[in-house]
Amino acid sequence: MRRRSPVRRTIAVVVTAALAGAIALTVGTAPSAAAPGRQHHRGAGDAVEREDASQSKVPAPPRPARLVPTERVVTTGQTKARSSAPTAAKAAVTTNAATKTSSGTAAPGGNAATKTLVLYDNTGPYSWLGEDYGMMATNLVSHFGAWTAHPVGSYTAGELNGYTAVVYVGSTYDEPIPVAFLDDVLSTSKPVVWMYDNIWQLTARSADFATKYGYTWKGFDVSSVARVDYKGTTLTRDARNAGGIMDYAIYDTAKAVSVGTAVRADGTSFPWGVKSGNLTYLGEIPFSYITANDRYLAFSDLLFDALAPQTAARHRALVRIEDVGPDADPAELRAIADYLSSKKVPFTVAVYSRYRDPKGVNNNGKAEDYALRQKPLVVSALKYMQQKGGTLLMHGYTHQLDALNNPYDGVSANDFEFFRAHVDADDAVIYDGPVKNDSALNVTSRVTASRADWLLAGLKQPTIFEPPHYAASALDYRTINTLFGVRYDRGLYFPGVLSGGTVDNSVAHMVGQFFPYTVRDVYGSTVIPENIGNIEPEPFNQHPAVLPADLVANAKANLAVRDGVASFFYHPYLGTSYLKQTVEGIQGLGYTFVAASAMS
Repeated sequence: MRRRSPVRRTIAVVVTAALAGAIALTVGTAPSAAAPGRQHHRGAGDAVEREDASQSKVPAPPRPARLVPTERVVTTGQTKARSSAPTAAKAAVTTNAATKTSSGTAAPGGNAATKTLVLYDNTGPYSWLGEDYGMMATNLVSHFGAWTAHPVGSYTAGELNGYTAVVYVGSTYDEPIPVAFLDDVLSTSKPVVWMYDNIWQLTARSADFATKYGYTWKGFDVSSVARVDYKGTTLTRDARNAGGIMDYAIYDTAKAVSVGTAVRADGTSFPWGVKSGNLTYLGEIPFSYITANDRYLAFSDLLFDALAPQTAARHRALVRIEDVGPDADPAELRAIADYLSSKKVPFTVAVYSRYRDPKGVNNNGKAEDYALRQKPLVVSALKYMQQKGGTLLMHGYTHQLDALNNPYDGVSANDFEFFRAHVDADDAVIYDGPVKNDSALNVTSRVTASRADWLLAGLKQPTIFEPPHYAASALDYRTINTLFGVRYDRGLYFPGVLSGGTVDNSVAHMVGQFFPYTVRDVYGSTVIPENIGNIEPEPFNQHPAVLPADLVANAKANLAVRDGVASFFYHPYLGTSYLKQTVEGIQGLGYTFVAASAMS
């Protein structure tokens, strides 16, 4: 039995050369895939299944046009055609392309009475980036309840009265902000979360902002900041982020409280964000350069203050056994199940039902192609895993694409199935975009074929789906939602999905996102989180080695989220030693392992 190197899912978002000079890319990861056999490939899926859609290369906003903005209200270009009443979502997600308004329902466990209005910028050359950020904010707030999202420019007077709270993502310097929105923010008692740009328009509209709120902004600080301290937890921030952080002057500490501390390279610091009354202001966009222990976690926790302030601390953990196909070693699967069962740890097993090696990469040049039913010992091991507390999910059909190198060698568990990718001259996995025959029919036919394999193998039909290497097009994700409704991954998101316009599937504008808790994303799917990565004993594709201590450290950082999870995946060919260190290290932090069903 060949031994497969773990594939990672790394969401590597590539920007065009024109943008590269203007925008700092995030250090996030996308889905990557681990290579099988005697090869030691890993790809976007696995690393990309480090399944790293988590650390997505989401661009930071451009460096501010002026470090000290002009305090003024910008009115040019505002639009007014919009209904002020929140839209009741009849489906998981509804979109009105004419008004660029989308609405969605709460994730499992959310409060149906909680409704969040998410506003984002959509003018200028980086309008796509504003929508990307809007999607990321929308995905997170779905954890708490229903949501409606649209560009801030179409806000109408009194609109926020129909919601529990409002989140504004200010990504465009001097975006025209409707006076109605500024006035409503200043007069409402409902929670408002404001990020980054255009705070100067809010203060310009107030005659006594500093007196009322106890602080005011000073100007953007573009020092190197690689750390944010939040509630006793040290979180990272990529120092290459050139977007800057707004600095503040706090006049009244009885009114204004820092919600985090940005620490410069020289050890000096300033507030990362400020909360005063119902207004929480973050001096940057926390969605760029995100990693498993990033200040993104602080923002994910701050949303509880606005949307579920009575939430008690709870820390749950998840483990998924990855890339199990007809070629798996039954003894390895049984050993994994025995260990996890002995620790009373429920787990999930990601299964692809058909193994393909069309070029004979692992069989001396002779092609191989077989399904689960042809490997009764593997099927028996899977049933044994179920008896020991395992839940099986569908991890694609073949976990590869035809006879293409996508990006490695066409072998199952190495390559992408629903997205194209290649390895460049610098040994980095580069996403290329949707497959050539991308369609709902393509996705449905592959799922149908896989379901037939499961049936013929005597396995119960799975109810959870995980795209190989976490990568798919917007159309694919929507189709998967109609077929399953639940995914267990990190997603790729594209401009046009939230606004209802033409979806931009270009890799230049897509973003990847991981979640520290369950969400219902903009495709309508419940997403069970995977957020701290996986073990990779050796470096690959410009990714460093990752050992149990690294995952435990990531889990420790995630304790900053008051009701968050620490979720990782593991390849069975690594044996049980690394698994034991990881599971028991996470348990030692106070986490309780639960089944995926507890999250969905």
